[in-house]
Amino acid sequence: MPFPDPDDAERHEVRGRRTLGDTLWSRCRGPIGTWPAVGLTVAVLIATNLVMHRWSGLANLVTAVVVSALLLGVLRWAGGTWEDAGLGSGTLARGARWALALIGLVAVVYLVGALLPATRTLFEDRRYDGMDASELMTRVFVQVPVGTVLVEEIAFRGVLYGLVCRARGVVWATTVSSVLFGLWHVLPSLHLSTAKPALTTVFGDSAFSAALAVVGAVLFTASAGVLFCELRRRSGSLLAPMGLHWAVNALGYVAGFLLR
Repeated sequence: MPFPDPDDAERHEVRGRRTLGDTLWSRCRGPIGTWPAVGLTVAVLIATNLVMHRWSGLANLVTAVVVSALLLGVLRWAGGTWEDAGLGSGTLARGARWALALIGLVAVVYLVGALLPATRTLFEDRRYDGMDASELMTRVFVQVPVGTVLVEEIAFRGVLYGLVCRARGVVWATTVSSVLFGLWHVLPSLHLSTAKPALTTVFGDSAFSAALAVVGAVLFTASAGVLFCELRRRSGSLLAPMGLHWAVNALGYVAGFLLR
């Protein structure tokens, strides 16, 4: 009876280790499930929200770009496509037309609101105190489109909406995306009731009033998220909600600055 060759046993052990390693590597390289991808996206957004609440300026812009790319990578890792993110080449032209129309609509609404005495006070914001034209342009053309619109639209109407829609359909995608979009605004709205005089008049300046303002902001932005998701669905493109999102924020800065 021949004795077993120790070299054969060692080669078999090495082959087994390589097989296990190859299996683990192939699993990492292959698509992950939809819900693990959703969980990873939410974890990234929680960390991002905390970081961007503490940082400002260039650091926030860099964070927004990096996180946007990272989240698109998560979508691709889960087997998603550019179409799932609303960035398919076939719908970009339509999305651009939607975006331009929505920007024009917001401009008209803001103009009317600024001209009417009853609604003019809604544009007042103490955060505009001391702002000059240069800072206004930076906010309108850099901070809002990159630091706000880019990361939020890719995260909520692009990656989250695309992932959940593939698994559960439009209703689930809209619900999950919009609820998380509302919660995303908890930290940014902590001092909202004291920053805007119109809200101070309604809510007051107590801690309880501030909490009510935060709840109101979460509900309002969640509702806005539903509208953004519907624009994404109808246009088939992420550019449509991006256009509306930019117009509401950026033109709001312009109106508030001019009415100081």
